[in-house]
Amino acid sequence: MSDSTSSPFQNLGSRLKSIRQKRRESMADAAGAVEIDEHLLKRIEDGVERPTEDILLLLINHFSMSNAEADKLWELAGYEPPKPEEETYETDRRNQDEPNNSRAAMLVLAIDPRVVFSDGAQVVANSKGVVINFAQSAGTPQALVTARVGMSREQAYSLLDTLKKTLADSEPRQLSAGDSAAQPQEASKDTAPDQKS
Repeated sequence: MSDSTSSPFQNLGSRLKSIRQKRRESMADAAGAVEIDEHLLKRIEDGVERPTEDILLLLINHFSMSNAEADKLWELAGYEPPKPEEETYETDRRNQDEPNNSRAAMLVLAIDPRVVFSDGAQVVANSKGVVINFAQSAGTPQALVTARVGMSREQAYSLLDTLKKTLADSEPRQLSAGDSAAQPQEASKDTAPDQKS
């Protein structure tokens, strides 16, 4: 018989462990993906320790749980489910129907001046702030997180405004038929006789 005082969150831990095992992830893989210590994840799965709301949210998003599964985990942890403003949004260019049964990989980079391009992003927002996981999925069945950035909600709104302005200023401009579209043709007519001589 298990002692409920030594494992007060046994049901929550068992469910998280079951979900991880169904995805065929090792404890090290799952802990690395949400950037927590493997020992802490073991204590959570053993029901000895309750995850913080942030860690639980990261685990829910990492395991791509349905709303019903997520709500059950919030309930087992004794937390209120996040309000609609705290939802997770995910975008990427991968085929959403492809199986997601590969192992997660973690890439650790030192500060590097090179630009790393991503083709997907996962955004997690709650009342404390925003975390963006940028990922690349080219050639892999599961996206590889290339960068993880956290910021306050205020900074996120400021970044959003900056991105909108930057994108608007860099929009390609189309010339109308009456503008300078005819100039290159006229220039080529002028240079054509010179090329013959």
